[in-house]
Amino acid sequence: MTTIPASDAAATNDASSQGVTAAAGFRAAGATAGLKTSGKPDVALVVNDGPADAVAAVFTSNRAKAHPVIWSQQVAADGRARAVFLNSGGANCFTGSFGFQTTHLTAEAVAAALDLSATDVLICSTGLIGVGDQTFRDGVLRGVELTASALSGDGGPGAATAIMTTDTRPKTSVVTEDGWTVGGMAKGAGMLAPGLATMLVVITTDVALSSDDLDQALRAATRVTFDRVDSDGCMSTNDTVIVMASGASGQKPEVGDFQEALTAVCADLARQLQQDAEGASHDIAIEVVGAASEDDAVEVGRAVARNNLFKAAVFGNDPNWGRVLAAIGTTSARFDPYEVDVHMNGVRVCHAGAPDRPSDDVDLTPRDVHVRIDLQVGPASATILTNDLTHDYVHENSAYSS
Repeated sequence: MTTIPASDAAATNDASSQGVTAAAGFRAAGATAGLKTSGKPDVALVVNDGPADAVAAVFTSNRAKAHPVIWSQQVAADGRARAVFLNSGGANCFTGSFGFQTTHLTAEAVAAALDLSATDVLICSTGLIGVGDQTFRDGVLRGVELTASALSGDGGPGAATAIMTTDTRPKTSVVTEDGWTVGGMAKGAGMLAPGLATMLVVITTDVALSSDDLDQALRAATRVTFDRVDSDGCMSTNDTVIVMASGASGQKPEVGDFQEALTAVCADLARQLQQDAEGASHDIAIEVVGAASEDDAVEVGRAVARNNLFKAAVFGNDPNWGRVLAAIGTTSARFDPYEVDVHMNGVRVCHAGAPDRPSDDVDLTPRDVHVRIDLQVGPASATILTNDLTHDYVHENSAYSS
C-alpha cells in the first residue's frame, strides 16, 4: 500500500497527485463563483462516471444540522449517488425554508447539467452560519454552471482548493493498491470535534464494492481517525464525510483490505487537518495506554484535549503535568489517580501520581508534542489529536464574521 499525502502529491503531475480524481471513473472541478469576498475559488464539483454508483456517508451528530446535511442524509440513504457539489463562503445553516430550497435547487441544477436525478446529488456547504440569502443562492447556482463545464479527470487539486475556508492549504491524500485506488480531499481548520465526521471530506475509489461494504468500512475508518481529531472541542453544523465507488477498476478487494486503505487516507487527512488548525503552534498527540477499555482511553484522551489550562500551558512550552491529571480526574474511566504515569515528549514527568523527572528535562519547543498517559489498569489504548490554545486562535475566531 502506497500513501501519497498532499505535500508529496503536489510535487508530481501524474494520477497519484489528483486526490478525488486519482481513482478511475471520476472527474472534478473547482471554480470561482463570487461567494468569497477574497475572490478565491469557492465552489467544487465531483462526479462519478461509473459504471457503479455506490455511496456511503457519515454526518455531524450535532442536532443543529445545516440544510445541505439534511438533504444529503436523504440522498445517501439508498446507497446511491453520482455527484457531490460543494461550496465555501457560506454554511447555508439557520437560513429558514429559503435555505433548504436553495439546497434543493442546487441539486436540481447539478442534475440538469449532468443528466442525472437530483436525488443522486449530494450537497456540502461550509462557511459562516446564517449566510444563505438570494445573493448566496445566485452565486451557488452560478457555481454549478462553472464547475459542470470545467469537469476534468485532472480536476482534483482545483476542487480541493475551492472548498477551503480558513484553511491555509488544500488537503488531499491517495492510497494505491494492486489495480485499485482510494483518493480524497478535505477541508477544516476549526470546529474540529467528534461527531462521525468533523469537517467536509470527499473520498473516491474505483473498487467494485456495495454501498453496505462502503458504509461498514467508512464507519470503521472514521471511528479511529476523524472522530479522534479534537482540535478545539467545537462541533460544526455541516460536518460530512462521503465515499463514492465507481467500480471502474473492476476490482473487488476484501472489505478488510479496502477498509485498511480507506483508513490510511482518513488518517492522513485527519493529520493534515490537525496540522492546519486555526492559530495553532503545537500539534499534540495524546496517547492513552493501560486503559480498561477503548472507550475509557478515548474519554481520558478527550478530557485532556479539551482542557484549556493544559492547552494554554503547551502554548507556553510549560510541561504542566498536573493539568493532565486534573483533566483525567473529571472522567468516569476506571483508574487510580495515584497509579498513573505521564510522559511528555519522552520524559516521564509523573510516576504513580507523583513527580518523577524534573519538568526542565522536557522540551516543548518543537511543534509536535506527544503526551503519553498510562492508566495502569488494562490493555486498551487510543490516541486523540489536538492543538494548543493560542492568541492567534482567539484573534481569528473573535473576528470570524467581520
